[in-house]
Amino acid sequence: MKKFTSVHDTPDIHALIERAIRYKANPLGDRQLGQGKRMGLLFMNPSMRTRLSTQVAAQNLGLEAVVFNVTQEGWAMEFADGAVMNGTTVEHVKDAAPVLGQYVDLLGVRTFPGLKDRTEDYSEFILNQFIRYSGVPIVSLESATLHPLQSLADLVTITELRQKKKPKVVLTWAPHIKPLPHCVANSFAQWINAWGEAELVITHPGGYELDKQFTKNASIQNEQLVALQDADFVYVKNWSSYHRYGEMPPVEGNWMLTSEKLRTAPEAKVMHCLPVRRNVELSDAVLDSPHSIVTRQAGNRVWAAQAVLAEIMKTNF
Repeated sequence: MKKFTSVHDTPDIHALIERAIRYKANPLGDRQLGQGKRMGLLFMNPSMRTRLSTQVAAQNLGLEAVVFNVTQEGWAMEFADGAVMNGTTVEHVKDAAPVLGQYVDLLGVRTFPGLKDRTEDYSEFILNQFIRYSGVPIVSLESATLHPLQSLADLVTITELRQKKKPKVVLTWAPHIKPLPHCVANSFAQWINAWGEAELVITHPGGYELDKQFTKNASIQNEQLVALQDADFVYVKNWSSYHRYGEMPPVEGNWMLTSEKLRTAPEAKVMHCLPVRRNVELSDAVLDSPHSIVTRQAGNRVWAAQAVLAEIMKTNF
């Protein structure tokens, strides 16, 4: 892999999943792989699991991880080509990214959508500027439209726990107090479809359809209870409207996942990328029950990141 920004950068999903599972059993098996190498971790919005899991993964491979929180510690950055920088931005990506490429051997970048201009967000403009100017392999730590490290961890978790060759996986929309991006939902659908070893059903209220480039091959169901029936895995996530970009159209009924709703899927394992708004997206009763695998899912973020970093190291160094 030359970079890692989506499932399309992955030459073999199944091999990557198996590598992650092997690292889980033997975390320090490739301790020498990153010796003498550095990875920069650049964050433009808050992070806990992505930041810490990637740091641990890097250290397991012998890489030194250097973390920089741009919004708290750095200059306000400009990304537009030809910008006249007579406003609030101080440093252009054309100047910053090549310097970062001199300091580190590979660079993880976490960006976030503005949720105002769909065309700009879906062009992955900021992430692509770092790819264009840094001169080193780029790992997406979440972007405007996708979260590939999360999705790989999700597939690792499903692979570990599935009881049938092709489980039924339901991605269900959940309520939230503010508009959220489509990154996790887009990415999960993209990876499940590319993996090809699950029946994917996406359920959401009207007005919350996702971009079809990510949901192709999935069944779409607007009745949550119908979608949940006999599910093996239920992934709970909020996202804002795609067509009315960044908005939260009104919703009828209660879409929070509860124990009562799982009665038609008694064996279902419930997933969420975290952080989760308890008793808004998911009830306490579900999160604190044997149905919930969110802690295991979050733990697998380390092994997913380690598999990706190892693949990049072996390919590029």
